[in-house]
Amino acid sequence: MGIETKIGVVTVSDRASRGEYEDRGGPAVVEYLKETVTSQVQLITSVIPDETGLIEAKLVELCDVDHCDLVITTGGTGPAIRDVTPEATENICDKMMPGFGELMRQVSLTKVPTAILSRQVAGIRSSETGGTLIINLPGSPKAIAECLDAVFAAVPYCIDLIGGSFLETSPDRIVAFRPKQK
Repeated sequence: MGIETKIGVVTVSDRASRGEYEDRGGPAVVEYLKETVTSQVQLITSVIPDETGLIEAKLVELCDVDHCDLVITTGGTGPAIRDVTPEATENICDKMMPGFGELMRQVSLTKVPTAILSRQVAGIRSSETGGTLIINLPGSPKAIAECLDAVFAAVPYCIDLIGGSFLETSPDRIVAFRPKQK
């Protein structure tokens, strides 16, 4: 059956972490992954407050301790003072992948003019055992699906290139792009 892919899903929200607000972002990411990924997957989910140090620590734990191939965050990507997910992500990544954020914003702008306010980023954290692709998403479940639809075809090959497990997708949902081997 192959090696299990570990994927971290982190909701960044002060209110959801305190139980004042129902976390809808994390469950939307999980549902998207269940519909899209056909590989055997272990999901590691968490809800944490908008605190740079806590976000950094959780991302490092998912990358370096849990050895996730992919970490998807939701929330904390807007312009509000407490929105610090992109900064935390940049602080712990070795390489930034600007194309992910550019494409997600481009697609979102066709839906809503306020997408220009979104600051989602993606990056790679390297370790001795390989790397982890980290993708920041907005908190809105609708925006989560739109953004992941825009970039997910490239995710499996990116994970291949950084030494991760072989991630397969449902061709009815997303066709993963991998260059043809010679």
